[in-house]
Amino acid sequence: MTFSAFTEPFADHPLLQERVLFVLLALPGDVQRDFVDDPRFGTAIDNYEPGKGWTLLMPTPGPLGEGSRRVVLRPKLEAASESFAKYVIAHEFAHAFLRNGGWGEITDVEEAADALAASWGFHKPAT
Repeated sequence: MTFSAFTEPFADHPLLQERVLFVLLALPGDVQRDFVDDPRFGTAIDNYEPGKGWTLLMPTPGPLGEGSRRVVLRPKLEAASESFAKYVIAHEFAHAFLRNGGWGEITDVEEAADALAASWGFHKPAT
């Protein structure tokens, strides 16, 4: 399985690109396949510039439950600690996999993304 389409947006940020690929490769096969097989899934770099704003292309929302599954990551994750950056990346991939919904008995979307990311081995670092 190739993930080049999901890592290419981070080409100008090689360490972040490496971290994204690491997380993608660590995901269970069914999650990887879900992302690869869904044209609504993708990744992007946050290109916000103070005073200028940002430009981000996203697929148009579809019917209920069929909204965009774009994961947008900030360049500053390249400077973050490895464990924190990988946790954030996994957390955002979890949101995409869960389609911003709950997971099992967990109905809070942030708690669900944290729990799913942790089940993949990416635990939220202690603050």
